Amino acid sequence: MYDFSAFTHPATWISLLTLTFMEIVLGIDNIIFISIIVNRLAKERQARGRTIGLLLALLFRIGLLLSISWIVSLRTPLFTINIPSFVSNFGVTGRDLILLAGGLFLMYKSTTEIHTKLQGDEEEEGGSGAGASMMSVILQIIVIDIVFSFDSILTAVGLVDNVLVMIAAVIFAMGIMLAFSGIIANFVNNNPTIKMLALSFLIMIGFMLVMEAAHKEVEKGYLYFAMAFSLTVEVLNLRLRKKSKSKPVHLRDSQYD
Repeated sequence: MYDFSAFTHPATWISLLTLTFMEIVLGIDNIIFISIIVNRLAKERQARGRTIGLLLALLFRIGLLLSISWIVSLRTPLFTINIPSFVSNFGVTGRDLILLAGGLFLMYKSTTEIHTKLQGDEEEEGGSGAGASMMSVILQIIVIDIVFSFDSILTAVGLVDNVLVMIAAVIFAMGIMLAFSGIIANFVNNNPTIKMLALSFLIMIGFMLVMEAAHKEVEKGYLYFAMAFSLTVEVLNLRLRKKSKSKPVHLRDSQYD
């Protein structure tokens, strides 16, 4: 059923490496979301929550890869809406509905998380996730995993034709993300400004999904560049604050005083 002989060709391995890299890049926002959500769990359960979340993402992506024909059918309009600003009727597809629901959920969840951080509700409730249940966290991860997996698989289908190569790339990428998820989660959770920046990124990604649902394609390169630039600036700020704590900065007296 599947052509394993394709792995004997160098071009297949190049495609595999390229797709693995793309899956890792597309999966960073998923790791950030999972890290922030599982932070509501008790500390000893957070690593388990992250692992379950990423394994669910892996299962969703493999499942979608094995049903590519269904994914293609999601691009077929389910119904049309007559919008005066459009030249023709606006055809609403299954993909549009999934992206719209996921984008709105991501924007809502990120906004409420920012509100919680600013109001200090977490501290009043007793710290990091003492009142959250594993089931509620897993349900939220499942919802967003479906959206992120859907976006990831659409990219894979556009780059590679062989399903086995896609599955191998997804497994390799997920293994790498599992290995580094703890480091990323600790970095985000231990730096409040980075955490706020990550939540702002998730709002941007949610808005991008809503725009794509409205058939307004947003160049992801611009978004990732803005994220990378903002993160670089914040990392420099963190280093500066750390340095200033260990060695106070003294301003020079004006020569005119």
